[in-house]
Amino acid sequence: MPIRIPGRRRVAVLISGAGSNMAALIAAGQAPDAPFEVVLVIANTPEAGGLAIAGAAGVPALTIDHRPYGKDRAAHEQAINAMLDEHGVEVVALAGYMRLLTPWLVGRWAGRMLNIHPSLLPLYPGLDTHARAIAAGDSEAGCTVHIVTEGVDEGPALGQARVPVRDDDTPATLAERVKVAEHQLYPHVLSTYCRTLH
Repeated sequence: MPIRIPGRRRVAVLISGAGSNMAALIAAGQAPDAPFEVVLVIANTPEAGGLAIAGAAGVPALTIDHRPYGKDRAAHEQAINAMLDEHGVEVVALAGYMRLLTPWLVGRWAGRMLNIHPSLLPLYPGLDTHARAIAAGDSEAGCTVHIVTEGVDEGPALGQARVPVRDDDTPATLAERVKVAEHQLYPHVLSTYCRTLH
């Protein structure tokens, strides 16, 4: 069993891509007074750019590629869960993890799995959030950190950050500004959550 730093929750981050939110969580977890530390990063594809970032930060990073498992999501998630257990993980943070989870893994980590979503939930669950906000004529967009439940982006919200929508915004420009807010919100919410976890 890995050595635990007293008072710090052991967090794993699941990614599928570049890992910018993951990098923000790793950096926050390395602060002297942080209530958590990122002890493991798992990607579901070896092409995920975040793997190199995690490795450079000294965090164990591995790929559990979903493709060899075909449609057997349960077997893929059991392999992920085995690694979480092996590393003594206490909290799972999804950061751009683009796989729908089965009720089994959600249930296994009920109340201890967080996700960040690029909208002000309950508005715009799922994909294309920025385009949908612009199309609706919204004056604000943003991001939400929430507990993961079986419903897509339906879990209780733990925190939100709001970003104004500009008249000349495209989905890409709005996404960039929301991403800045995400990198501030996720570490803050995860820290608060870990301090209150029993």
